[in-house]
Amino acid sequence: MIPATPLPDFRSPDFLRAHVGDTLAFYLPRALDPAGGLFHFLRDDGSVYDAHTRHLVSSTRYVVTLSMAVRGGLGGDIARQALQVAFDFLSHHRNPATGGHAWLLDWHDGQATVLDGTNHAYGLAFVLLAHAHAHMAGLTGAQAGIAQTFDLLEQRFWEPAHGLYADEATADWQLLPYRGQNANMHLCEALLAAFDATGESRYLDRAALLADHITVRQAALAAGLVWEHYRADWSVDWDYNKDDKTNIFRPWGFQPGHLTEWAKLLLLLNQRRPQAGLLQRAQHFFDTAMKTSWDTAHGGLFYGFAPDGSVCDSDKYFWVQAESFAAAARLAVATGEARYWADYDRLWAYAWAHFVDHQHGAWWRILRADNSKISDEKSPAGKVDYHTMGACHDAIDSIAPLRRFGSSP
Repeated sequence: MIPATPLPDFRSPDFLRAHVGDTLAFYLPRALDPAGGLFHFLRDDGSVYDAHTRHLVSSTRYVVTLSMAVRGGLGGDIARQALQVAFDFLSHHRNPATGGHAWLLDWHDGQATVLDGTNHAYGLAFVLLAHAHAHMAGLTGAQAGIAQTFDLLEQRFWEPAHGLYADEATADWQLLPYRGQNANMHLCEALLAAFDATGESRYLDRAALLADHITVRQAALAAGLVWEHYRADWSVDWDYNKDDKTNIFRPWGFQPGHLTEWAKLLLLLNQRRPQAGLLQRAQHFFDTAMKTSWDTAHGGLFYGFAPDGSVCDSDKYFWVQAESFAAAARLAVATGEARYWADYDRLWAYAWAHFVDHQHGAWWRILRADNSKISDEKSPAGKVDYHTMGACHDAIDSIAPLRRFGSSP
């Protein structure tokens, strides 16, 4: 493990690669299940506390993080082995009769039983992302899943009248009325990866359309920011989950982490298809998140703020800090403004002090406002440090070209 002190050079690609390696070492080889796939539920020390539940988001995110590691030359043979195992396991989520992907499975002795067969566009976003990254990592058979998943989304979730994807359907594909930006945000991410993997312009076209409809059209309904929840006609639902903090995929309030995540995606889109206004929109989202949600007393970004600008959820989540430093790095390079490097450094310094587990590896998932721990469940459903390792790769992509040409970010 990299020691907690003194502070490393957070802008060093070597540091970022080493941190990915350290984080990956928390999961490998202990997360490999001899019966197939990888364990999803790990405590702080790496012990498995649920050996049988398999969540679609964790299953797919393992493929993404391991693909990134393999492409980056990290993790060695065990990472390549785990990538194949993780990719092969995705077939257990898929229903060959309907094309749907089960949200939750029970896995016993090499046999999968569906616990929740609900179809989520959010889940399919990660199925698409997983196949795109696996193809870029050289896995045989991954490319076919890119078009297959896109076509399924087109058939089952795409709503041409609104130019966005619906969110949820029953196992037999009956659409439910909830609409959300989160699935569309991650579909934008997945479509950008699908374009990178295949070069097919239809994926970039769709990513650009989603970005415009969420960050311009829908944002215009919510004071120029991205609200999370909508009704079936894509009108704003200001009250959805207002009194429920338990739904990790549909939180109430403006989400600073989603504002900075959108900032990153807008910059990625602008790299591939420059368009007036994308950079300025990215700056607006990032700057608003930092101004509204930075905890001046204890550091770090709060989880959510209400429409009146007050903090509505003062917990600190690992992914919010990670996505924000990734966005800060990309903004620093895109704008040349030193203030974004300052944001990058303070986000990293905060995370290094409070979120990184310097004993066992990986990041804690959630802290209270005063940075005290809430749980010893380091990696419950959906985590697998996809955001933290992905953010490091984002930062490397931003910084490494500068270092090659002799610049010091």
